[in-house]
Amino acid sequence: MYFILFILFVIFQRLMELYVAKRNQKWLESQGAIEYGREHYPFIVALHSLFICSLIAEYWFSSFKQIDFVFLIIYFLLLAFKIWVLSSLGKYWNTRILRVPGAAPVMKGPYKLFKHPNYVVVVCEIAIIPLVFHLYYTAIIFSALNAVMLWVRIKVENKVWAK
Repeated sequence: MYFILFILFVIFQRLMELYVAKRNQKWLESQGAIEYGREHYPFIVALHSLFICSLIAEYWFSSFKQIDFVFLIIYFLLLAFKIWVLSSLGKYWNTRILRVPGAAPVMKGPYKLFKHPNYVVVVCEIAIIPLVFHLYYTAIIFSALNAVMLWVRIKVENKVWAK
């Protein structure tokens, strides 16, 4: 029962993020934004979709169904950090790499402290969400896949903002 509620919450959260990203994308495009990294974006969508499927599949086949409340608390603390990250970016937050010509990078909130706090959140989510239910295979496999994906993405993003 806990897993069903948790996974529905995670899915709902992801869908809301996609809704906000689409809304922000429309605004950014109205400001003349140019999209970069379009060729790798479908792989990001696939990675995150398969991540959810893997969570469900591993839980289904697992004989150990207990919740780890420590990781659940860590997850909710991470969500608080994520809200700070997303609210710092405001309308500039997106799941795509969009840049309005002439716009400077956002340098407030956690962006004053380090360069890619949103990716720190993503790395932590990919590791912590599965650990809430002891889904170690999903945590390890998708952390590795996510590392490769972020290596590609951050390289593109750094190049965009260096212009």
